Amino acid sequence: MKKRLLWIAVAVLVIGAMGYWIHRHSASSAVPGSTAGGSGLRSRRGAGRGAADSGPATVDIVPVRAQNVPIYVDGLGTVQAYNTVTVQAQVSGKLISVPFKEGDEVKRGDLLAQIDPRSFKAQLDQALAKQAQDTAQLKNAEQDLQRYEGLVTSGYVSQQQLDGQRAQVAQFSAQVQADAAAVESARVQLSYTRITSPIDGRLGIRLVDVGNLVGSSGAGGIVVVTQLQPISVVFTLPEQALDQLRPAQAQSEGLRVEARSRDDQTTLAVGKLAVISNQIDQSTGTIKLKATFPNRDETLWPGQFVNVRLLVRTRQDGVVIPVAAVQRGPDGAYAYVIGADRTAQMRKIDVAQTEDNLALINSGLTPGEQVVVDGQYQLKPGAKVRVARGTPAAGGSVVHGGAAVAGAAP
Repeated sequence: MKKRLLWIAVAVLVIGAMGYWIHRHSASSAVPGSTAGGSGLRSRRGAGRGAADSGPATVDIVPVRAQNVPIYVDGLGTVQAYNTVTVQAQVSGKLISVPFKEGDEVKRGDLLAQIDPRSFKAQLDQALAKQAQDTAQLKNAEQDLQRYEGLVTSGYVSQQQLDGQRAQVAQFSAQVQADAAAVESARVQLSYTRITSPIDGRLGIRLVDVGNLVGSSGAGGIVVVTQLQPISVVFTLPEQALDQLRPAQAQSEGLRVEARSRDDQTTLAVGKLAVISNQIDQSTGTIKLKATFPNRDETLWPGQFVNVRLLVRTRQDGVVIPVAAVQRGPDGAYAYVIGADRTAQMRKIDVAQTEDNLALINSGLTPGEQVVVDGQYQLKPGAKVRVARGTPAAGGSVVHGGAAVAGAAP
C-alpha cells in the first residue's frame, strides 16, 4: 500500500512539472518582441503610428452660407373642437325616435331625436281654439261699438254705454293678443319635440336610448356634437416669448402655426394664431395661446396632444452651417475653420437654433469660410489638413486641397 501511494505522488509531480513547462513556453511566445515574428509586428505598428503623426489629417469641409432662416418658438398643445355642443331636450317627454348614427357628420338643422309630440299638439290646438273664441267676441264687440256710435247722437244710447262698449272692445283686443302669444308659445313647445343639430359637426356616442323620458333638467344630454372643421389647438409658451410674440403679431394679421406629431417628425397641419391670452399663469410662468386650423383632412382630433411651432419672424441672410460642424466643449460650442494655408483653426461660435440639420450662427463665422463637417476628432488648433471632400464656396469657387480655387468645377 505504501509503495502504491509513493508511485501516485511521483506521477502527480511529473504531470504538474510538464504542465508548468508548457504554460511558460506558450506565454513567452505570445509576448511581442520575444521572437523574431513578434519583433517585426511591433516595428510595423510603430512605423504606422509614425506615418499617421507625420501626415495631414483628412477631413470633409463645407462653406458657411447666408440664407433666410425662419425663427420658431416651440410649445406643447392640446387639440380642441372649434365648437362643442351637448344636445339636450328643451321639453319633457318620452323619446320615441333617435334617427342618427353615432359618428356621422351632420349639418345644422338635421334631426337627431324626436319626443312624443301629442300632448304639445293638443296644447297648440287648445290655444288656437281660445284664440278663435276671443277673436269672435272681439268682432261682435266692434260691431256693437259701431252701432252705439251711430245711436249716441240720436239719444238712443247714452255716452256711458258708448264708453263701456269701447272698453269692452279694448279688453277683447288685448285678449286676442294674449291668445296669439299663447299660440306662438305652444308652437315653440311643439317644435322642441323635434331635436335638431345646432351646428355642423360630427356626432359622438348616443347618451340615451329610445323609450326613456327626457327633459331640460337632464344632465347627460342626448349626444355631443363637435365641430372639427375648423379646429383649435390651445398651447402654452414661456412668458419670455412675449418679447417676440407681440411685435410679430403687430406686423402680421395671423402668425403661421404648425401642429406636429409627438415625435416632432411630421407636420400634421398648418394654421394661424388666433389669440394670445390676456394674462400670464403665475404658477407656471407660461402664457396660453390658441391657433385655428382648417383641418379639412381631419388629421387633428379633439383631445390629441401635439407639438406646436410658432413662426415669429424670418432672419434675413442668417449665417448657417450644418449641424455636423458644431462641436461642444467645456467653453461652449465651437467649429473648426480651414484657412487658405490648409490649417485648422478652432473658432468659438454662438448657436441661435438648429433646424432641418442646419445651425443658425449668431457670431463667430462669416459666409464663405470653410468649416469641417467630418474628421474633427483628428484635429487640434494649427493642424494641417487634407480635404477629402468639399462643396462649392460662395461666388462659384470650390474648395480643393484646403484652398479656394475660383472658377473651378465641383
